[in-house]
Amino acid sequence: MRISKKSVLFGGGLALGLSLLATMGLAQEAAPAAADAAAAAPPPTLDKADTAWMLCSVALVLLMTIPGLALFYGGMVRKKNVLATMMQCFGITCLVTVLWGVIGYSLAFTDGNAYIGDLSRVFLMGITTAKDNLFPGSTIPESVGMMFQMTFAIITPALIVGSFADRFKFSALMLFVTLWSLVVYSPVAHWVWASTGFLNKAGVLDFAGGTVVHINAGVAGLVGCLVVGKRKGYGVENFAPHNVGYALIGASLLWVGWFGFNAGSALTSDHRAGMAMTVTQLATGAAAMAWLLAEWILRGKPSALGAASGAVAGLVAITPASGFVGPTGSLIIGLVAGIVCFWGSTSLKHMLGYDDSLDTFGVHAIGGITGALLTGVFAVKDIGGTAGVLEGNTAQLALQAEGVVVTILWSGVVSFILYKVVDLLVGLRVSAEEETEGLDIVLHGEIIH
Repeated sequence: MRISKKSVLFGGGLALGLSLLATMGLAQEAAPAAADAAAAAPPPTLDKADTAWMLCSVALVLLMTIPGLALFYGGMVRKKNVLATMMQCFGITCLVTVLWGVIGYSLAFTDGNAYIGDLSRVFLMGITTAKDNLFPGSTIPESVGMMFQMTFAIITPALIVGSFADRFKFSALMLFVTLWSLVVYSPVAHWVWASTGFLNKAGVLDFAGGTVVHINAGVAGLVGCLVVGKRKGYGVENFAPHNVGYALIGASLLWVGWFGFNAGSALTSDHRAGMAMTVTQLATGAAAMAWLLAEWILRGKPSALGAASGAVAGLVAITPASGFVGPTGSLIIGLVAGIVCFWGSTSLKHMLGYDDSLDTFGVHAIGGITGALLTGVFAVKDIGGTAGVLEGNTAQLALQAEGVVVTILWSGVVSFILYKVVDLLVGLRVSAEEETEGLDIVLHGEIIH
């Protein structure tokens, strides 16, 4: 339990204590009956419909990275770096698959303590085909739950590469992702999603990864682009996307795959999953329209890349809220995210002068922060079991802010240290000559004709 939660609950603490003292006798009489009822409750059992939906969700979320994110990012870089950028996404998919199976899943989703899991699932030991081997809190096999969470662990570091596209060594990326996945991602996932995690216990809401995935990746991306430095010729050369069509197709695949991301996070095929899918679609459309409108007003034309970026901003912002808000809240979240992320990817970036190549920070961190905070405003108790500010629970917004701040600090500080360690070991950046020639031929010996 976090100390900050005590401050949230302090106002009612004295009254609660007096009430408990006054009713001690009744509580003692009721305890045996409650224990008997708990003992009589049947344990969760395997549900084939839930399992079928989650198998589909695993495939949908994997689709988001390969080919979705690979095409989205690959379309936005210059032609000489398309293969290298797509290879980064593909390589991360392979690497994190192994890391997650060996130790990442165990660190994130076993009980352990409030900050990290234990080693009881190293090499996936203990995951069997027995009917009672279920993913915690669900009616699906643990193997399926593990796979579903693996796809989240894969896409999160893949998002980071957009911040330093065009200039990062592949060897450095593989080493950095290895360390970051185990030291940053797995602990944050444990804090937020494991039943013993301190942010989970504090009551921070994150249905599908606003903090764990998007703020985490966006902040690490910002730190990375600052550490590695600007692209050669930044502000002078033309960095126009090689193929906006690829980017639009990639964004479309992300949109489709995101239904597995958000609706799949219900871990069951029920009303809540249906609502999560509904609000995901509404927020995404609203954000894309808001971005396009802002671009149309300020730049005179609505662009295809703007539509794709706006849609992704909406997907990001609704992610933490998708299991907690209703249609009206989702529309507002989408509209706000479209405008705020447009500002973050244009005005803020130019104002501060950092070279976030593909706007990982501008879309994912800023969109994730927006969505995480607005979850605390628009959460509906009848949907997710927790009320937000509009239903009288003003403390929830403070809890959401805590989750945001903790994630920013951990990801920012630890990512900085890891970048420096990797730079000392193998160097982060290709040479100026290699950057000019292009990463495709320099790092992989291949080119797109």
